[in-house]
Amino acid sequence: MKVTENIWHEYQSRLAAFIRSRVAEDAVDDLLQDVFMKIHLRIDSLKDDTKLESWLYQITRNEITDFYRNKRTLEELPEWIEQPQPEEEENIRYELSACLEPMVKELPDKYRSAIQLSEMKNRTQQEVAELEGISLSGAKSRVQRGRALLKTMLNDCCQFALNHKNQVVSYDRKDSDCKFC
Repeated sequence: MKVTENIWHEYQSRLAAFIRSRVAEDAVDDLLQDVFMKIHLRIDSLKDDTKLESWLYQITRNEITDFYRNKRTLEELPEWIEQPQPEEEENIRYELSACLEPMVKELPDKYRSAIQLSEMKNRTQQEVAELEGISLSGAKSRVQRGRALLKTMLNDCCQFALNHKNQVVSYDRKDSDCKFC
């Protein structure tokens, strides 16, 4: 019981946000309760504690899938349910990197150049300063402002669920007509 309680305290708000991004608000609490009931009943089946988070999200995805299957009358399942769920984190990084490229191209020249050098070509900020002919503090400023602009563009485009390490575990597009994704 204590293990489930610890998991509840650490993950319930993130799992609720994950569920909320995929179902109507009135179903969130019931689904979250079902998820934690399954977690409690199946916690002994988790063989590798380092995979706890992905295990929790897999149970949650399965519950959401079951919810739509049971609810479905003439409705089709949402597209994301029908797709196989490969290594989720790697898949998310790949998809988001595809969105980032056109966003970087939209940045003002001085920020775009700094971001491309530091983030895409793995140059140090000192190297960015030398290549751009600016001071180190100027390079740091450009990289920081470029990152802030990219973050704003991403948040305008998508809604993110983050884990306790502030890493993206899932995302949904806010607008299906987003010019970047």
